[in-house]
Amino acid sequence: MKISKMVKRDFVSLGRDLFEPFREASIVITGATGLIGSLVARYLLLANAAYDLNVSICVLVRDADKARNLLEAYDANGDVHCLVCDLQSGQIPEGIDSCDYIVHTAAITSSKIMVTKPVDTIVTSFEGTRALLELAHRTGARMVYLSSMEVYGNIDKRGKTSESDLGFIDIRSVRSGYPESKRLCECLCTSYAEQYGVGVAIARLAQTFGAGILPTENRVFAQFARSALAGENIVLKTRGLSEGNYVYAADAVAALLLLLAKGIAGEVYNVCNEASHTTIRGMAELVSQTLSQGKSKIVLELDEEGASGYAPDVRLFLSSEKLRNLGWVPTADLREAYRRLGEFLREQKN
Repeated sequence: MKISKMVKRDFVSLGRDLFEPFREASIVITGATGLIGSLVARYLLLANAAYDLNVSICVLVRDADKARNLLEAYDANGDVHCLVCDLQSGQIPEGIDSCDYIVHTAAITSSKIMVTKPVDTIVTSFEGTRALLELAHRTGARMVYLSSMEVYGNIDKRGKTSESDLGFIDIRSVRSGYPESKRLCECLCTSYAEQYGVGVAIARLAQTFGAGILPTENRVFAQFARSALAGENIVLKTRGLSEGNYVYAADAVAALLLLLAKGIAGEVYNVCNEASHTTIRGMAELVSQTLSQGKSKIVLELDEEGASGYAPDVRLFLSSEKLRNLGWVPTADLREAYRRLGEFLREQKN
């Protein structure tokens, strides 16, 4: 996979100062074949080339060939080492004697698998996180754990939701294995910080997209964008009433790197752009206007049979104040995020 002009443009927009804390560092990244993990790796490799940082990167992946295909164009100096690892086993492969930082993004994110394999979803989250926390404990590495806004559940609150607010999750639903396991892993991170002094910060990530998404990406934001670019109708499988919280991919990576460098151990931080809060229906209408000049119509095709695979409707407006107080400044609101995504998708098509 060649270097994307849009990915490189996003990298440049983040600035040198974000990457300087990692000069000469060794960094372990999980989930490097997913959007966030791969972008963290790609940006660090671009930083090596641009700023001569000499960062050493070890990616823990299930599919080494897929990881190499994603990263090889960015890895001009052979700075990436791929280790095959099944985090569900709770075992870190031999070969990591030391590291300075850990970015743990790996998790089961497919709604279908969450429903059909709820045990795997829970076990992978817990065992993988425990293994990475043990590695951080053993090596003294700082760590950032990628959680999810789904931990908030159904929350009845007017105004913005801070990190200390939590709602109800129906544990009788197999789909709840994902948010409940994320809650458990957050608690585990806080416990390692308290009992062992592990420097782990927790990032509750909003829905994230942007330049760099994978060709196999099929989440709703990608479906909307591809439909609009093709001049096709945008199809909603729900009524689109859920309130969405979003963050542009480059801004999310900037948040994770900031938390690696400055995050307080055991603390949780919402990663969202408050200017990008909207309903799913509202987002569909924005995508139509931004990428098809309003030609794509919004069509409802309610999927009652597959409804168990969708997260329940939520009314949630996340606050990013805590993260912004660390110095994080997002660069792209929802319209700009889709404009950049559209440019990236056109680039990939050509």
